[in-house]
Amino acid sequence: MAEAHQAVDFRPSLTSDGAEVELSAPVLQEIYLSGLRSWKRHLSRFWNDFLTGVFPASPLSWLFLFSAIQLAWFLQLDPSLGLMEKIKELLPDWGGQHHGLRGVLAAALFASCLWGALIFTLHVALRLLLSYHGWLLEPHGAMSSPTKTWLALVRIFSGRHPMLFSYQRSLPRQPVPSVHDTVRKYLESVRPVLSDEDFDWTAVLAQEFLRLQASLLQWHLRLKSWWASNYVSDWWEEFVYLRSRNPLMVNSNYYMMDFLYVTPTPLQAARAGNAIHALLLYRHRLNRQEIPPTLLMGMRPLCSAQYEKIFNTTRIPGVQKDHIRHLHDSQHVAVFHRGRFFRVGTHSRNSLLSPRALEQQFQRILDDPSPACPHEEHLAALTAAPRDTWAQVRTSLKTQAAEALEVVEGAAFFVSLDAEPAGLTREDPAASLDAYAHALLAGRGHDRWFDKSFTLIVFSNGKLGLSVEHSWADCPISGHMWEFTLATECFQLGYSADGHCKGHPDPTLPQPQRLQWDLPDQIHSSISVALRGAKILSENVDCHVFPFSLFGKSFIRRCHLSSDSFIQIALQLAHFRDRGQFCLTYESAMTRLFLEGRTETVRSCTREACSFVRAMEDKEKTDPQCLALLRVAVDKHQALLKAAMSGQGVDRHLFALYIVSRFLHLQSPFLTQVHSEQWQLSTSQIPVQQMHLFDVHNYPDYVSSGGGFGPADEHGYGVSYIFMGDDMITFHISSKKSSTKTDSHRLGQHIEDALLDVASLFQAGQHFKRRFRSSREEASRRRCGFLSHQTGASKTSVTSPEL
Repeated sequence: MAEAHQAVDFRPSLTSDGAEVELSAPVLQEIYLSGLRSWKRHLSRFWNDFLTGVFPASPLSWLFLFSAIQLAWFLQLDPSLGLMEKIKELLPDWGGQHHGLRGVLAAALFASCLWGALIFTLHVALRLLLSYHGWLLEPHGAMSSPTKTWLALVRIFSGRHPMLFSYQRSLPRQPVPSVHDTVRKYLESVRPVLSDEDFDWTAVLAQEFLRLQASLLQWHLRLKSWWASNYVSDWWEEFVYLRSRNPLMVNSNYYMMDFLYVTPTPLQAARAGNAIHALLLYRHRLNRQEIPPTLLMGMRPLCSAQYEKIFNTTRIPGVQKDHIRHLHDSQHVAVFHRGRFFRVGTHSRNSLLSPRALEQQFQRILDDPSPACPHEEHLAALTAAPRDTWAQVRTSLKTQAAEALEVVEGAAFFVSLDAEPAGLTREDPAASLDAYAHALLAGRGHDRWFDKSFTLIVFSNGKLGLSVEHSWADCPISGHMWEFTLATECFQLGYSADGHCKGHPDPTLPQPQRLQWDLPDQIHSSISVALRGAKILSENVDCHVFPFSLFGKSFIRRCHLSSDSFIQIALQLAHFRDRGQFCLTYESAMTRLFLEGRTETVRSCTREACSFVRAMEDKEKTDPQCLALLRVAVDKHQALLKAAMSGQGVDRHLFALYIVSRFLHLQSPFLTQVHSEQWQLSTSQIPVQQMHLFDVHNYPDYVSSGGGFGPADEHGYGVSYIFMGDDMITFHISSKKSSTKTDSHRLGQHIEDALLDVASLFQAGQHFKRRFRSSREEASRRRCGFLSHQTGASKTSVTSPEL
């Protein structure tokens, strides 16, 4: 999600004054360090590898093999073909009474060697099988004989009960694409948005790059791909995220919403108790690796490395670059309420507190009448300041208030108990949803600790939300956790008839610990400056959220089209109507088919999509002609998406080439131009990964309404969308209020119209357009009647209940 923002806003190693920081380390040294970091991560996962590294075998399989060898030896059979006798000769001679022991040890050593060789063979075979991507490139609904054979072999070698990290040692490494193919694809992607003169100049720069620098840069990337776990992911994390000096708020974080139409309980403390208990249950399952790995087609595993840093993680600011601090465990959460910070323990006698006990602790915080100390209320605004500024202030804060700072940064996650309600209301559905999104994305600028991996936000009416820092992982990881949390706290834990958590309070629990901040005088002015900056940034964001309920995924499937491609083409039509021109479009796609893969860009503004848009705006074109162009555009988008997922995308390769050129101090006008491009439309689909947790047919309202992120460009849009069940799509749009070229609500109307116009190309979609027009006219009549009624009504205000 916010991946789209950070990637398109990439400015390599900028200081606070806008100057570029020179990368002085030799490139070979940096490649060596990348590999060293990879090996350190492997060593830190030693225990995990011991538990899962023998997969798809099991530790019991060694005992079975040893027993079989011993039985064969007892029957005077030698399955080792003489090897065990040679092993016995090499063992020390402890005397005749230990002759039998030497035989047992020889059998154990032979069994261990044979067992290890079999496991190594299984790993190699599985890695070779998982390197095949022909299944991904085949047309939807069609499966060739090689793919069927591949599926059968994967099923044989994959084992029966994998744990979360079971496949990590068998995943292939992300390949380095051909540099000539990457440049060719890049030129193809920019052709629709460049004039003939600009395109010709770009093509000249590209040819010069291929002739002079490409082979040297490519050689270094291939060297890194052989030595490190992933040739791009660690540099992506460092240069796109950790070296960015921009504030995290709006620029890096993204948000996720609660159920759209349902709030299980209006009690703030009860909702916090159940939600936090559910989150900690997820962490418990994560630590025990009881979360099953994500499988495409129910068979192809995705990398699970990003799950490691969900909890107990904080992004620590630095003057030139940040670093991620991850703790093995944490038994408390940090809570913010009305300008005060608290420490709430989550365990009692090594067991997790019950939801009712947690509710009791949060209710104590809500009932605490003590005021905030001077400047404490706005302290968290520092985490929304530019990173180098916050790093300098944090040095003083760590000296004066080390204990309180450690409680916050060492917490499992951050909790904000907001004093205001949020969510969809009957009184003004559109404005209430927009305000809800804005509260999750930015809040008031000082009531979120943006450095934490995520902040759980609980509003006064029981509505939930999540604000997520982006550097540690991408949206599907936090989305997976959020789906589990919503389903567990609502359906598994549940609430009593009076809205409280089930169970009984625990009067023996100590009061939540109020944190004391000894803030030196020089920090006071820094807090005031950070707060002003955070408010300016927050007030400049225009958020718009709207659920589109006339049709959804089921209708698009009946049209034999990819649902994601359908939306992307409709977005091109909507943006063209909004701005009157085409622009580079960023769509995030995952590369977790590979070890430690993160994301790749799908450049959705293709020549085929532009041809379709022009045809839709040409009144002389017939519906069949437009429909034919739509199918071509959808096929092209699908080809780009599959290429990105299989490691054959454009942008990550160009990014890595650029980083190598910086280390080598080579000036490449082509790569410089590539990374100075403006992406005015950044998009992302929020995947629904655990539909089995929700009953969308009987309880269609109990589905997360997705989330969103800030705009990537001063004059651009950020658009995310989620398919809620089969018949609803929720869109989240953001832009800058300071821009005279963008308007989130205006683009939202264009998206609605574009979806209906594209759907109307199909006979089944005609009635959606008629329904929409009639409903829009009816809404207009109701609004006119409401306004005329209000003109003559009394001034008594009535607050409508939440839906």
